[in-house]
Amino acid sequence: MERGKKKKFHGGEILTISFAHLVHDIYSSFLAPLLPVLIDRLSLSYSLAGSLSIFQRLPALLNPVVGVWAEKRKSQYFLIVAPAVTTVAMSLLGVAPAYGVLVVLLLTAGLSSTFFHIPGPVMIRHLAGDRVGKGMSWFMLGGELARTLGPLIIVSAVSMFGAEGTWRLIPIGLFASFLLWVKLKDAPIPRSPEKKKEKISWWGVMRQHVSLFINISGIAFFRGAMKAAFTLYLPVYLVHHGESLWMAGISLSVLQFSGAVGTYYSGTISDRLGRRTTLLILTVMSPLLMGLFLLTSGWIALIVLGLTGAFLISSTSVMMAVVQETDSEHLFFLNSIYMTIAFVIGSLMVLVMGAFADHFGLDTTYLFAMFFAIPAIFFAWRMER
Repeated sequence: MERGKKKKFHGGEILTISFAHLVHDIYSSFLAPLLPVLIDRLSLSYSLAGSLSIFQRLPALLNPVVGVWAEKRKSQYFLIVAPAVTTVAMSLLGVAPAYGVLVVLLLTAGLSSTFFHIPGPVMIRHLAGDRVGKGMSWFMLGGELARTLGPLIIVSAVSMFGAEGTWRLIPIGLFASFLLWVKLKDAPIPRSPEKKKEKISWWGVMRQHVSLFINISGIAFFRGAMKAAFTLYLPVYLVHHGESLWMAGISLSVLQFSGAVGTYYSGTISDRLGRRTTLLILTVMSPLLMGLFLLTSGWIALIVLGLTGAFLISSTSVMMAVVQETDSEHLFFLNSIYMTIAFVIGSLMVLVMGAFADHFGLDTTYLFAMFFAIPAIFFAWRMER
């Protein structure tokens, strides 16, 4: 297989793709810090506000289709175009006059995200040689750093220009896409081997790896409530407890920055300790740290929040490494299935958490998310390696 021939770690190409991830995800992370503003301005309930995230994730249902289509395409062009599309859509959230307009903008951004995130990890897998965990750490570091910078950028824009002035951020993202075009348009990105002429049974490909996807689904499902609580509802939770929008944005950035650090190291660590052992550590520590966060306040809570982010968010690079090390010639397709699982379960848990918060309050919802994450340990233990 091609995997055995590729031993060199192509750091320059991986760094370029990771930068593309950074630019794209800065803008795609604007929704959570804007939620308190949108809730107040458009009089949205928690459930309705949470559904906005679902619309942003909804195009993930097309992941398998995009995965099959990307098998024979020059996929670096997806990475080049996606930041520009996402930039325009997400920068207009602040000027959207109604809920329906928000839905259209978020669907557009979600579709752009789908065309970015399907080929990206597969390219990394080909370029990382026998250090796939390290390659995924670099790639995911770009995304997590983006979610650190994104809240600060959008909160600063709202403070300077008001919610109606967020469109002023559009030129930055467009210029970034231009730079990516200059850097990546002729990049020698390895592609999957040519496919055989006979018809491929994609359902058969899925059935070959059903055990892997059951374990991944279990981890994603039981950790999904906790992840939604922190990555989407944290600003709402903190404002509800009397914190300013600035403090809420800073807290979200602390969470995402620590998640970026954890993501960078977790993939590399899993190259040494093994994917299964690393996932076990992450699934055990995350609910424990969330419980500590709920018992603390002020700067101590901010420190605990940082530790929580490191263990909660960093599992993504490990699971992506597991998928990309699967013995298959259809890694674009397998990655699309993984992304579909992650996005669909994440969207479901966002909706569940919003409805739960409407009926029982945010404090009870956070407590529920902590206990709900415990069964993920079992599915991490079931991993083969």
